Amino acid sequence: MKAILLAAGRGERMLEVRGKPLIVWHLEALARGGVREVVVNTAWLEDRIGEALGDGVRFGVSIRYSLEGRDHGGALETAGGLKKALPLLELADAEPFWYVAADVYAPGFDFTAPAGLGDAFGLLHMVPNPPQHPTGDFGIAQGLATVGRDGERLTWSGIGLFRREFVTELMVDLPLGEKARLRPYLDAAIAQGRLAAVRYDGAWADVGTPGRLAALNAP
Repeated sequence: MKAILLAAGRGERMLEVRGKPLIVWHLEALARGGVREVVVNTAWLEDRIGEALGDGVRFGVSIRYSLEGRDHGGALETAGGLKKALPLLELADAEPFWYVAADVYAPGFDFTAPAGLGDAFGLLHMVPNPPQHPTGDFGIAQGLATVGRDGERLTWSGIGLFRREFVTELMVDLPLGEKARLRPYLDAAIAQGRLAAVRYDGAWADVGTPGRLAALNAP
């Protein structure tokens, strides 16, 4: 298994949560799940992240870097970053990959891949809505993500399993190096009935502010 760990934004990924940098929690969880190759995209604190993580061997993975700051002058956002990083994953024809937002805390997440995605472009792991995002992102109906307002809506955890075709087919018109957000492409996959979703009830937090970081580190 392989993964892209998105760490290019101005978030809290290098700050410590319960004794270790947030991004290290992800690397260790990925290694436990059998992931051996990780691409980390960088822009903000680009040199610092590379120096801190190195080649990844001490975390049980091999790390390559997608350098958005060096190559494009700044972060390409979620979709732009994914498109730039995809070639570095060097995926086999039918090989899925994990997509992980580095600014979330999910220490017990199991990165062992499910049996398969079938016809779906990807599988989103959804969590109960946190206080700062009470309306959620998507619903789930018969195992598929939905955008309708009917029924329970959950928040995307920032963790998903995707097929390469999610990028090569849905993002075909996105120029390499252009900034773009992922949400429109998720919506496009949902419109085709090809984005799966499951609920995740394990420990999870969006570490997007100093206050949320302090809450996680509280005794």
